[in-house]
Amino acid sequence: MNKLIFNPPALLAEIPPGYLNIMGYVDESEVNGPGCRAVIWVQGCQRECGGCFNPPSWSFEANQLIKVEELADKIVSHSSNQGVTFSGGEPFWQAPALTQLAKRLKAKGLNVMSFTGFTLEELHSPHAPVGSQDLLDELDLLIDGPFVESLAIHSPESLVSSRNQKVRVFNPEFADKLTWASDQIEIHVLKDGRRIVTGFLGQMNLGE
Repeated sequence: MNKLIFNPPALLAEIPPGYLNIMGYVDESEVNGPGCRAVIWVQGCQRECGGCFNPPSWSFEANQLIKVEELADKIVSHSSNQGVTFSGGEPFWQAPALTQLAKRLKAKGLNVMSFTGFTLEELHSPHAPVGSQDLLDELDLLIDGPFVESLAIHSPESLVSSRNQKVRVFNPEFADKLTWASDQIEIHVLKDGRRIVTGFLGQMNLGE
């Protein structure tokens, strides 16, 4: 067991209660889960997996601090968003705030999905990040397990990036909806000209 991944990073304590530290956000994605959805990339991950699509997300330094209430309002203001996906970074290091967000969104009828580098068994263990079980209780879908480059799946039809990862269906309503457009790449151009590239073999790209 890698003890490092269970040690809470000190910088987490600098995030004010009721806030999230995020790296990026987009609305109306169709390649990060079923239907049309918002996607939140949280900031911070200890694993530093070889071949990671998103190395800029590793740092736990403050990037974009945003109130849970503000982010929830932003998501529901886009009527096309049917759900939200938490990615990263490692979402479960910010489980308490994401749980608050998930509750608000589910009350508005949206579904909630998350990626995590932890396995489901690790998230059920005594070593799991604070609030992990509460966040799991709010999820409709979970894709768990770290990306392992030697087990990488190079197929546009796969819902996971490496063979060790698993799709966990917590809400049976989604058992027949595991068919999102994983063979497509989306490019979202933000108001300030930055770009977010996501989807099959995509990566976060916030450069000019």
